[in-house]
Amino acid sequence: MTQRTVEINVIDRKLKVACPIGQESALLIAAAELSKRLTTANKSKSIATPEQALLMTALNLANDLLAAKQQLKTEQKENKQKITLLQSTIEQALSPSNKKQA
Repeated sequence: MTQRTVEINVIDRKLKVACPIGQESALLIAAAELSKRLTTANKSKSIATPEQALLMTALNLANDLLAAKQQLKTEQKENKQKITLLQSTIEQALSPSNKKQA
């Protein structure tokens, strides 16, 4: 896959990052989210060092990712059950025993 270099800004630090072509806007959005979360973490009284802020932000992002994956898995299971129910309902409606005889 072809890549290009994109300049991002994370908590007032400019970084050049390789990015697949077509994914530049997603990278910029991710960098903005990271910057926002790091700024919030740096304002916390319980976080003393930049390394702690990075670690806590990484842990929070990982937790959010795992929660989103679990939510997606739950929704996929629910959708599969709904599809099965719809298929069953359609099959019952189309079965010969449900057709009225003229």
